[in-house]
Amino acid sequence: MAQYVKMSLLVVAAFVAMSVPAMAQGDEKQALISFSGAAGAGIVMLGAAFGIGKIGSAAVESMARQPEVAGDIRGAMIVA
Repeated sequence: MAQYVKMSLLVVAAFVAMSVPAMAQGDEKQALISFSGAAGAGIVMLGAAFGIGKIGSAAVESMARQPEVAGDIRGAMIVA
């Protein structure tokens, strides 16, 4: 549960950080257009971060289970 709360706060912080330049616009219509792009960029960055984290965790777990092929796993992780 604590991890869910941390992730939720991280998502909210990312949206706030991305929306600050968009909210500084003078025209309301332009601000909403900028905010939608900033929100989309934030979601894409979070998705990429989760994907890279999953690749890293799976690679480390695989290396722990089979240390003799750690070099191959590490190489495949870096390429991915």
